[in-house]
Amino acid sequence: MVSLEQLRTYCMLVETGHFTRTAERLAMTQPGVSQHIRKLEQHYATVLLIREGKRFSLSEAGERVYQQARKTLDELGALEFQLSHDDPHSGKLRLASPGSLGLTLYPELLELQQRHPGLNVHYHFAPNHSIETMLGKRELDVGLMSREPRDASLQVERIATEALSLVVPASFSGSAWQELLALGFIDHPDGQLYASRLLAANYQEFSEFEQLTVSGFVNNISSILEPVSRGLGFTVVPKFAVDAFANQQALRVITLKQALAEPVLWVTRRHHPLASRFTTLKELLVAHFNASQQ
Repeated sequence: MVSLEQLRTYCMLVETGHFTRTAERLAMTQPGVSQHIRKLEQHYATVLLIREGKRFSLSEAGERVYQQARKTLDELGALEFQLSHDDPHSGKLRLASPGSLGLTLYPELLELQQRHPGLNVHYHFAPNHSIETMLGKRELDVGLMSREPRDASLQVERIATEALSLVVPASFSGSAWQELLALGFIDHPDGQLYASRLLAANYQEFSEFEQLTVSGFVNNISSILEPVSRGLGFTVVPKFAVDAFANQQALRVITLKQALAEPVLWVTRRHHPLASRFTTLKELLVAHFNASQQ
């Protein structure tokens, strides 16, 4: 096998053009330098150096080995520098959340990136099951979820809660079970999860999601409340989604006896330490949630 020491010796020799200078710079003996070059030539089964007395030139193979060796050493050097200089305000942030969280968090993350241009935010709006899948495939570093993942390779930390809201058109004056059934449900990727929890806690008549007549479906979080505002149905979404909706006067949030909140879970891969920039991210999120609940 080729060793990094042999590659370093070879690159230094090519760049100095001199065996003695290479030995001095690498604190080696000249025979040691020659031995490294000989092992490389044995490994590649070809001549790398064309010797002309005390001078040498590179063969075609020698030039190709040098170019690849220099690239490899430079990349490893850059990696070592990055690992030893873990900048809390630099690097890629790959995360995802359900849409309601994204509506309130994404602008905060853009402001963070404006303050620290070295950060590179990659944000995905996705339902819980998709976030869990993406974490398992290593397509994300952090997932913000509202339910516990099933994958045992993921670890969970609760960092906040997100209140659920039963939202109806402003023109709808009712709140009784039969009235809601007649109005119909506007579904969305997490609609069944949210509705089942909130309705079960507040309506004795509710037993399963299939009781509801689905009068529409939309997978864009910023559009879920649009059909509700037009009188086409009711829905259950986190409060953040309601707060972000522009046409507030077209909606009404029904006050329920049993308020419920979804957890905001910080989900990462177990045994996968994160860079310090994710500590910066978590501190920002926790501060944001604390401020929004005051």
